[in-house]
Amino acid sequence: MNELVKSLPSPTLPGLHRPCPDAYRGWLFKWTNYLKGYQRRWFVLSNGLLSYYRTQAEMAHTCRGTIPLATAHIEVGDTCHLVLTSGGRSYHLKATSEGECQRWVSALQQAKANATLLMHHSDDSGDEGPVPPEESALTQGVLKTLANKLDDLSTCNELIGKHGAALQRSLSELEDLRGSTDSTDKVKAVNERATLFRITSNAMINACRDFLDVAESHSRRWQKALQYEREQRHHLEETIEQLAKQHNSLERAWRENPTTYTGVERSQEGDASDENDDAEFFDAMEDSAFITVTASGNIQHKRSGSNQSMMSGGVPNDWTHNENDTSSTNHMQLRRPRRTRIPNKPNYSLNLWSIMKNCIGKDLCKIPMPVNFNEPLSMLQRLTEDLEYSELLDRAAHCDSSLEQMCLVAAFSVSSYSTTVHRTAKPFNPLQGETYELDRLEEYGYRSIAEQVSHHPPAAALHVTSQRGWTLWQHITIDSKFRGKYISVVPLGNIHLQFHSSGNHYVWSKVTSTVHNIIVGKLWIDQSGDIDIVNNTTKDTCRLKFSPYSYFSRDVPRKVTGVVEDSEGTAHYILSGTWDEKMESSKIVDSSQGCGGSEGKQKTVYQTLQPKLLWKKYPLPDNAENMYFFSSLALTLNEPEEGVAPTDSRLRPDQRLMEEGLWDEANAQKQRLEEQQRQERKKREAQANQALEEGQDIDVYQPMWFEKRTDDTTGEITYFYKGGYWEAKERQEWRHCPNIFQDKISP
Repeated sequence: MNELVKSLPSPTLPGLHRPCPDAYRGWLFKWTNYLKGYQRRWFVLSNGLLSYYRTQAEMAHTCRGTIPLATAHIEVGDTCHLVLTSGGRSYHLKATSEGECQRWVSALQQAKANATLLMHHSDDSGDEGPVPPEESALTQGVLKTLANKLDDLSTCNELIGKHGAALQRSLSELEDLRGSTDSTDKVKAVNERATLFRITSNAMINACRDFLDVAESHSRRWQKALQYEREQRHHLEETIEQLAKQHNSLERAWRENPTTYTGVERSQEGDASDENDDAEFFDAMEDSAFITVTASGNIQHKRSGSNQSMMSGGVPNDWTHNENDTSSTNHMQLRRPRRTRIPNKPNYSLNLWSIMKNCIGKDLCKIPMPVNFNEPLSMLQRLTEDLEYSELLDRAAHCDSSLEQMCLVAAFSVSSYSTTVHRTAKPFNPLQGETYELDRLEEYGYRSIAEQVSHHPPAAALHVTSQRGWTLWQHITIDSKFRGKYISVVPLGNIHLQFHSSGNHYVWSKVTSTVHNIIVGKLWIDQSGDIDIVNNTTKDTCRLKFSPYSYFSRDVPRKVTGVVEDSEGTAHYILSGTWDEKMESSKIVDSSQGCGGSEGKQKTVYQTLQPKLLWKKYPLPDNAENMYFFSSLALTLNEPEEGVAPTDSRLRPDQRLMEEGLWDEANAQKQRLEEQQRQERKKREAQANQALEEGQDIDVYQPMWFEKRTDDTTGEITYFYKGGYWEAKERQEWRHCPNIFQDKISP
């Protein structure tokens, strides 16, 4: 029996349901019986069929049931409940949240519509029209399914021949040993081989049936789908060519007589003023809501009224831009063209357990890891990526109220995690002395410089200056541990933010990031813990609570809540949202003491105005799933740029080779750089020991662009930017920079 299991196609036996890569899948609770109630099951929606399994691992061998959606009736019940009726049987399902339930309902209804359409067009009339765009996506999944089925048929054909020959040999041996004492063992062997042959034959039959069903139902639609895609592509090429010609004509006409087209700018300004008038209209709305806050920091939100006071584009009404707000011109300025894609991530296989089994409990920064675990960005670039929503700080710089400013600062602190929701890969550990600059003065008014100031423990410093009224700096050390099933990453150090006009100085730290399912299952990341933001100038505070994800919680996944209080401890704003999507603020107009909670904790009930949008995540670029799920900003971080320091992360060879898809060469370069850094460290330690024995001063490593000193406001010892980098770049004077990426190991 084990021989068959090892020989059958992986990952699924023929005849069992094999979900396509584009299938919709996830956890739902399914009603089983009155004794067990709702049980958690893994559901996969693919090709008009809804299949369910006890676990994700069961997809490889056992399907617990399949619901054909073409003839099914979908009914939405109470909160988070839905009922599927098919073939006289009802399936009662429950999702973990209303949002998840709605997503499942939409996916099921779309799959039912597609499946019904396939049934209507399964005849031989050949009069069907062109395949709509939403159906053409099914073609790729069908082709992959057929390819898999063909592989199954080929493998089963070989197995049938193999096991048939073995069965024939066993029968011959049994005939020769008739009447001997070994006949019992031979009979047992024949029975086992016959069982193997029967299982393989059944698998072959099921695979043939599946192949025929799919081929017969889709053969005519493939040609129509392909023809439709050809026509659409041809039409798109013609449209692009026509637009290019029009663009060239307009550009040539503008160069010949630019004064003729000045009216375009005036009309755009007029449109913008009309939008501001609409924003003022919405300010007059006074709907309210009730929010309950327990002593533990959990927030329950009860709204009254139907209208939400929001501006178009997600900007809060209370904090509209004034005429001098330069942040509103982010998308109006002419920008330097930036790249919008990188080479697709290659599909490299890796035995994860063979590498990680000896790493449990160790600091990941000290473990040599292949680039297969990395993404083509360094930790310095990931720190800089936190500036993706810098416009929040631009808006905060123009706030007259420090409490409103605190809300925007809190939203900015949450926004830095939105890029990590799909980013489970590890950034490159920077070499000591490695730097990274990001100059976005033209586009966003800021520029930043980061440097790896220490190797053991690994520590980085970042300094950002904005022409739009703020400065940000931080010194961060990463403490990461592998715990067997998950990796925990704890950032140590504070982030400082100061606004130029008001002098308000904010300080906060980061929460713990956890990567789950390291060994088995699909990797996913979670953020949990508290962020305490303090305005050291006015003593205003904000505590943000990142709720850890739980399969059994009814709360929205990745939930973040917070309360903004003044120096007297009076609450003024309630913050709520998720760290991967958006944050909202609700202004408190009244509060009262409620009854005790389930844990005996006192509750405070706040009456608030309707929530206003502070921040919303940008959509990911097209094809992001094949580009490490990088955001639009992340795609530009490693873009080659002239004039940077020789220690810049863009010049790191192993990282560049990985981005280009040359992972074997990248691993060789990574090992060379790490060995070179270890030798440099041993050399410095030997020099320090020698100086100590001779009674001389020890030459401690000094960063190139940062220096360690005490912060006058907080009293902590941190790294401050000492200046000189941008001046050196302007002069292209890098002679004092170490050549950390060159080969300094003698042969």
